[in-house]
Amino acid sequence: MTNLKGALPMPAPGFQGITEQNLENWFTYHKPTEAQNEQYLAIREAALVFARTIVANTPVSADQSSAIRHVRLATMEANQSIACGGH
Repeated sequence: MTNLKGALPMPAPGFQGITEQNLENWFTYHKPTEAQNEQYLAIREAALVFARTIVANTPVSADQSSAIRHVRLATMEANQSIACGGH
């Protein structure tokens, strides 16, 4: 989205800005619970299957590397969602 002059992006509707509480949550170590460990494992296992499928079915290329990078990023962001309680 852009403002009326088209110069700067506008915040997404409902975006309230990054708070000190957000920063503290995002940059604090969150020791996982046993349930969270199981969630992390499920995500890693699924990501590994998907990554293997990509490697087995695509030619070695920049696109293949990018696809694997995105699987890694999705895995990390899913884990972050668990660690930070979805915030």
